[in-house]
Amino acid sequence: MAEEFGRSVEDGLKLSRRIYLGKDRAVTPPKPPSHMDKSPAAFLPTAPMVYAVISDPGIVDNPDIPSYQPHVYGRCDPPALIPLQMNRIELEADSYLDTAFVKISGSWRVHCVMGSKSCDCRLAVPMGEQGSILGVEIEASRKLYYTEMIAIEDRKYLEKEARLENGGFLKPHTFTITIPKVDGGSTLSIKVSWMQKLLYHNGEFSLIVPFSFPDYVTPHVKKLPRKEKIQLNVNSGTGTEIVCKTTSHLLKELRREVGKLGFLYESEVLTWTNIDFTFSYAVSFSHIFGGVLLQTPSVHDVDQRDMFCVYLFPGGHHSRKVFRKEIVFVVDISGSMEGEPLEGTKNAISAALTKLDSLDSFNIIAFNGETYLFSSSMELASEDTVERAVEWMSMNFIAGGDTNILVPLKQATEMLSKSRGSIPFIFLVTDGAVEDERHICDIMKSHLTGGGLICPRICTFGIGSYCNHHFLRMLAMISRGHYDAAYYIDSVESRMQKLLSRISSTIIANITIKAFDDLDEVEVYPSRIPDLSSDNPLIVSGRCQGNFPDTVVAIGIFGDLSNFSLDLKVQKSKDIPLHSVSAKQQIDLLTAQAWFSENKQLEEKVAKLSIQTGVISEYTSMSLLETDRGNQVAESPGVHKLSQQANPQKVESQGRRRIFPRNLGAGFGDLTATAENLRPGAEESRLPEAAEIIIKAASNCCSSMCNQCCCMCCVQSCAKMNNEFAIVLTQLCTALACFGCFECCSYICCGGQDGH
Repeated sequence: MAEEFGRSVEDGLKLSRRIYLGKDRAVTPPKPPSHMDKSPAAFLPTAPMVYAVISDPGIVDNPDIPSYQPHVYGRCDPPALIPLQMNRIELEADSYLDTAFVKISGSWRVHCVMGSKSCDCRLAVPMGEQGSILGVEIEASRKLYYTEMIAIEDRKYLEKEARLENGGFLKPHTFTITIPKVDGGSTLSIKVSWMQKLLYHNGEFSLIVPFSFPDYVTPHVKKLPRKEKIQLNVNSGTGTEIVCKTTSHLLKELRREVGKLGFLYESEVLTWTNIDFTFSYAVSFSHIFGGVLLQTPSVHDVDQRDMFCVYLFPGGHHSRKVFRKEIVFVVDISGSMEGEPLEGTKNAISAALTKLDSLDSFNIIAFNGETYLFSSSMELASEDTVERAVEWMSMNFIAGGDTNILVPLKQATEMLSKSRGSIPFIFLVTDGAVEDERHICDIMKSHLTGGGLICPRICTFGIGSYCNHHFLRMLAMISRGHYDAAYYIDSVESRMQKLLSRISSTIIANITIKAFDDLDEVEVYPSRIPDLSSDNPLIVSGRCQGNFPDTVVAIGIFGDLSNFSLDLKVQKSKDIPLHSVSAKQQIDLLTAQAWFSENKQLEEKVAKLSIQTGVISEYTSMSLLETDRGNQVAESPGVHKLSQQANPQKVESQGRRRIFPRNLGAGFGDLTATAENLRPGAEESRLPEAAEIIIKAASNCCSSMCNQCCCMCCVQSCAKMNNEFAIVLTQLCTALACFGCFECCSYICCGGQDGH
């Protein structure tokens, strides 16, 4: 999908050379990247961008100055994507703890389509680390659009009358959505918001926002003013001094308080910025520190229990000893792992083995339908053993066969059952789904409750979209482990190395918060607190009832097996939106629990939280509402759930039309794709749009007739009719079929164009 998008942009840039720019222009016509950068990836968006979707190349022209070029016959299949010129851009980022909320607002002009024509436009929004889209608002010449989160049950009712458009995720954390029928020469004003994580390294937090615009989005007119604006607000949540480190743009400090900073960048520019916006800061602590933030919910909150957030930061200087490690790598080598997934896994594990201490021990289990062991027991990580392990992987990591996860996991837990004086890890890598996933969770849960002082941690890594990421998250959660994923195969090695680095730098294990036992009711996400690593802060959230004390105590075990204890001061926070900061973490963990327990109440809880916060979930769906400018609904744009008593079809009768992009959730795995050994990234073949419409229309027609008729009645009636009546009935059905075909053809040719 990403490659096709890149090729379409390349075609669009070539097609845009038809546009006559006039004599008074600031830049030359858009040029594709140099010969060295002509891969499809070079044309993917590196900042929020809007593209004109061109199927008919004959409509491409300057809407202000016609070029009168020869007409172009034929159609673009797939449609070409011409990047629109950008007239204004503003970025606002609010950073709290390890999460940032980013808002982008800008305007783009459809400069490449005749004024008498219209085309669809596609918005593409690349987001930062673990980005999650929150909402989009669009103002076009005649229409208003805004996104709305609805429960998945409501989509079933609304989808019958709604339009299905291209949209979804182009790549991980790159969101796209289609805006239908925008007039040539008109201007689109767009606001888009998302949340993303801050990066953490050596005691510094870093915010990186994709904000690098290519030259060809700069307007050609010299006199057009171009203003860039960036506003940044930082609230570390710790109530301690913040030390600024680096920034990509010349920020002016507006305010400074203890634990809070405010900056502004505003400039008139000739060309748009071509570097991402980055900002890094450090909290002035060299040792392990933490605290608790407590907040009362708003009256609109679906959960009226108090909210809390516990944070532990490893500090800037790591003098503490890390744990001695025993790690078993459990690697899927089924047929679907062939190529880059398996090669990236081998490279990441090889790099991790070279970083192990000589007192650490390891083993490797490769599995498909069978299991293959590097050694029958754990091996010390000497240089010679590591070299033999790398050679063994080169010889045995050969993709083939099916997927069986339970057997190698049992073997790994058996190997680690006698661990003493170390922290045992099982590192599971897979790209497939299996039928007995809930059974695997039950088995692992029973195996991990006993054992030594520190039970084995299962750290899971999913590759692609065919594996059940919620199963992998659940495995990690029940064992205090960590989970990560690479949805695209080109990021397997880098993301896996990052996860391996995190588990290799564990400095505190078996963390518990004493005060939780004294509360009337408490719910913690995750329920079993993971270990603290020197590479990442630890943040857990939850809900509670009862009197929260002024100070709580966090306890655990250091790497030298001595006891850890730290007093955490409780602060009542009013200026940090804890509900929004913790929303994605809670939704992800609750979804895994809902999948595992098959609990409908948990599913409804996730849906309500998703609708309230705008964060995507498996039990909600994002839709784009279209409203005529002269027929605006009184309610403000936002996210809400339709009333249970209301008829969803009647809600749309207020002059609004609904557009559904593709499902944005990760899903619960694909057993069929796993059985067929489909490689990650392989997309199912889709019917052409016209065929989809015809099939949908035919199925709706047949279902309507079947709803009105009883099968037995039809059989009895047909048995009694004479030849003359049968002929008349046949002619009537033929006439109705002709009307149905005419309706389908008119929808295909003119659907959604409002008569244009």
